[in-house]
Amino acid sequence: MDRNRTTEWIWIKDWTLEDGEAPRQVYFRKEINLSVPIKGELRISADSRYKLYINDKLVEVGPSKGDRQIWYYDTIDVTKYLSEGPNVFAVKVLRYPLDHSKGNHGIFRTDTPGLYVSGEITSAEGDVQSIHADETWQCLIDPNFEIVSESSVFAPLQIYEKVNGDDKNSDWMKADFDAGDWQMARSYQPSEMSQAVSPGNLYARTIPFMYRKERKFEKIMTIRQSVHPKEVWEKFLCKRERVVVPPNSKEIIEISAGEEMTGYLQLAVSGGHSAKINILQSEAYVQNTKTVVNGLEIPLKEDREDYLGGHLEGFNDEYTVAGYGTEQAPECYEPFWFRTFRFIGLEIETNDDELVLEAFDYIETGYPLEVSTSFESSDESLSAIWDISERTLRRCMHETYEDCPFYEQLQYAMDSRLQILYTYAVSADDRLARKCMDDFKRSHRYDGTLNGSYPCYGPNVIPGFSIYYILMLHDHMMYFDDMTLLEEHMPTVESVLNYFERNVRPEGYVGKLGGINGIDRYWSFTDWTPEWNGTSGVPPATLQGAITMESLLYIMGLQTAAQIAEHLGRSQFADRLEDKAESVKQAIRKFCIGSNGMIQDGPGIEMYSQHTQVFALLTDTLSQQQGKANLLETIQHKENYAQCSVAMSFYLYRALHKAGIYELTDDYWNIWRRMIKNNATTCVEAEAGERSECHAWGSLALYELPSVTLGVYPAEPGYKSVVIAPTPGYLTWAKGEVMTPHGIVKVEWTKEGDVLTVSYQVPEGMSVYAGNELSQEGRFMLKISE
Repeated sequence: MDRNRTTEWIWIKDWTLEDGEAPRQVYFRKEINLSVPIKGELRISADSRYKLYINDKLVEVGPSKGDRQIWYYDTIDVTKYLSEGPNVFAVKVLRYPLDHSKGNHGIFRTDTPGLYVSGEITSAEGDVQSIHADETWQCLIDPNFEIVSESSVFAPLQIYEKVNGDDKNSDWMKADFDAGDWQMARSYQPSEMSQAVSPGNLYARTIPFMYRKERKFEKIMTIRQSVHPKEVWEKFLCKRERVVVPPNSKEIIEISAGEEMTGYLQLAVSGGHSAKINILQSEAYVQNTKTVVNGLEIPLKEDREDYLGGHLEGFNDEYTVAGYGTEQAPECYEPFWFRTFRFIGLEIETNDDELVLEAFDYIETGYPLEVSTSFESSDESLSAIWDISERTLRRCMHETYEDCPFYEQLQYAMDSRLQILYTYAVSADDRLARKCMDDFKRSHRYDGTLNGSYPCYGPNVIPGFSIYYILMLHDHMMYFDDMTLLEEHMPTVESVLNYFERNVRPEGYVGKLGGINGIDRYWSFTDWTPEWNGTSGVPPATLQGAITMESLLYIMGLQTAAQIAEHLGRSQFADRLEDKAESVKQAIRKFCIGSNGMIQDGPGIEMYSQHTQVFALLTDTLSQQQGKANLLETIQHKENYAQCSVAMSFYLYRALHKAGIYELTDDYWNIWRRMIKNNATTCVEAEAGERSECHAWGSLALYELPSVTLGVYPAEPGYKSVVIAPTPGYLTWAKGEVMTPHGIVKVEWTKEGDVLTVSYQVPEGMSVYAGNELSQEGRFMLKISE
């Protein structure tokens, strides 16, 4: 073995144990001379995150989120950033500590912090120059950078910063920078590397890079304190006028981006030595009254733009100005991680020097989702609902699907199953979905469960969420029919189902799997319905034993897995799964139905919810007639039943559709109409105790309107044929275009009395089923059932 062989991973030489106990930002730079370059390609990764710059321009951010089993590297075409002569390759690396509580929960790290670079640059003469991470790189721990925890109770992000401006190193990304007090990097030898990040184990990125787009803020909401009138600040936002903040003064202004946004904030100033700038990022104006949700105090929200009666709450970055900036070369601050905001509270306090604000903008970022599906109907309010739904999905898509971009940025299985379906319905893009399913497969635990969210640095098990992973696979089968993918995931599916089977009681239903968050072994989260607030989103029946929802989810998992197995040619296995599902159904009918005929929340426990009626209908645990009657009972007597909130609305709508009472969705769309009335620009997490303003499980319209109202969905795996079976509900007409993996399907229908007249266009070669009948005419009529 060559003990002098290196790995193309480097780090700083004087890294101490103390350095490893807190988040650190480390700079790396290398200056090289190039003849006329015609091609440049880099492979780059880092533990934990990198931002690559070439010649003072941001090139890319990464690596894609992985875990201890798969660590990703990025391959980047850097040609357009190169020039003849000196070129500076500069990298910021944000290293999170191994301590779970001190780092971003969705970002893994190993015990070997580092930067990986390997690449080649080809000149016009055909000469190839290699560039790789070695001991010729200069490096420095940023002494002016600190991560500030967003909360003392629950802080899953750890991205907010306290930074002092640095005059000495302000030009470190430029050629001829004097790096005299920087040190040379050390190279790792193969024996030092963690298995996950050793070069031979790195995996190529599987998803596209996030897009970046320059944006300006929309308007000034209000001036809380300033020597300048509002008009001056408005001109500043439009870059028509600089703003001078006098010495020993304080300015407090509140700015709007116009909508919920994810992006990199960019501040440019001149002068103002030792001035402090506090940048508050907020999703909404909130009221002074608070409520408690899952043990957390949450401020109530009304009009999201109510700056008169409300105030901004959120998280802060703090920047202390060094004072070296000029109008021509301003001092700039940009936080490392993207921020989520709709409103910004900018608080500036100067000392003895005046400060000049040169610019304050942002770079919008997110997954490059291309929405091709469109929809119009007789209900104009659905257009606004579509808009906030699409925006919500976009803001919850980065390197993974995210529950919310503001608080956690974690990929939860329940949320992601819905987000994936919404993505298919509007774009037929499965790249992030494939990564999501692979992520959850790798989260597989010793007992058969999956982590409730993943990638996640620590354990986070919600047993029922493992079933949603199985539903993801079936959804992918119907849209894309990748047999290899299904085969690869089936062992994990079987393990999940085996976990539930091991927990089936002698009576035949699933026993107690978890309970209240932070108290029981696992969290049996079901929904954020207000009636379950005291038990952290779990039916209170959990306090007395098993909950019926986990049996119903098990049935749904068995039924779904059986369909996948049948498609894979495993008919006998599929039959066994169906038999098990029938056995659990019988147990529910025997032990979980009250004297009123309703499904109980727990066996023999006189507690009831809409949720169990919905899932009993969807799984055929009850007959369609009885299931419909039970569902109507929960709708007509809401006060007696915990209601499905935003999180569970997708399944409620499926039940309404199956029961033939889809017209009742008109009333349920009022949840979203109220969001719009209150000036929300994204879908909230829940109506009661709205913590997050942006939760994509609420982007329901993106599925309902194309897949149910227009009635376009796959008739068989791989979307080889399409069903066109509009469900008008309360609407009188609708039209739109629906993207499928094989192209656009156009549908238009009108309703007169009980007759639906439908016209359509489909991609060449696609078979069409008009309801249950094969159609080739491009037009048909349906009689609407009473």
